[in-house]
Amino acid sequence: MLSKTMLDEMNLQIKLELDSAYLYLAMAAHFESANLGGFATWMKMQAGEEQEHALKFYEHIHDRGGKVVLQGIEQPPADYATPLQVFQQVLKHEEGVTARIHHMYAVAQKENDYASQVFLNWFVDEQVEEEKNATEIVEKLKMIGDSTNGLFMIDSKVGKRAE
Repeated sequence: MLSKTMLDEMNLQIKLELDSAYLYLAMAAHFESANLGGFATWMKMQAGEEQEHALKFYEHIHDRGGKVVLQGIEQPPADYATPLQVFQQVLKHEEGVTARIHHMYAVAQKENDYASQVFLNWFVDEQVEEEKNATEIVEKLKMIGDSTNGLFMIDSKVGKRAE
């Protein structure tokens, strides 16, 4: 059984994961409008992953005898700047998610909730990958500067994420 504190944290995390999905979907729409289909594909896949993460928390809550209470999500921005600035925002967002997962892990430790600690280990590892992927794209976008050819090459590469 989840403690009330852990249940509240996990219900909030469902909301935050769905907020992330919505943010990435808005970024995908931005890239679609800018004819950068590769970046749009990357963002749509990212949005899907965030939805999957929300469902993992949903299932964990139910598996532990808790009740899922969904919370409202905010409308994300509709306008974004350059691809570099967008991916810098992605990196900053993922760093915030990492901090949040670490906070929940600390709560699980304090509560002696070993099942949640094991569950959250997957998210700790996932966040290492998320930050690494975002950092790589940021660094590549920095390297190309204002090169249109470089931008199209990176757009093409990130669009192959599913392959």
